[in-house]
Amino acid sequence: MDEIASREEKVRKFEEFVDRRLKPDLVKAVAQRDKVFQQQKVFQDLRRNIQNLEKNGVTSLRTMVNLGSEVFMQADVPDTRHIFVDIGMGFHVEFTWSEALEFISVRESRLAKQIEEYTHLIATVKAQIKLVCEGIRELLQIPAE
Repeated sequence: MDEIASREEKVRKFEEFVDRRLKPDLVKAVAQRDKVFQQQKVFQDLRRNIQNLEKNGVTSLRTMVNLGSEVFMQADVPDTRHIFVDIGMGFHVEFTWSEALEFISVRESRLAKQIEEYTHLIATVKAQIKLVCEGIRELLQIPAE
């Protein structure tokens, strides 16, 4: 009977480890990778917009600007050849189109590396969960599927 109680205690500790540590780590890593994917999309859209401005020779334009809370106003942009790009932490830098495209390339390569790191982390956590579940299966002497 003592061996059964010991085995049940081990199973409980393994299950607790999965629920309290590994699953939250997995959720966090997936959320962080999704956030980087979103940043990557923003830079891809910016690149496409700059390339369209260049291709079509648009040096001024009239547009709608979101002031917040879905309140918009019209804005005239007299010179589109200089744009402000959010470089992070609330800072914006004025770039020419070519400077912005160069900055975007550097940023995209960093984001791609971050996505790769998060993907590796996610795979590692999933492997750890599988390993612990396999240990639980062996403790309970359940045949492999």
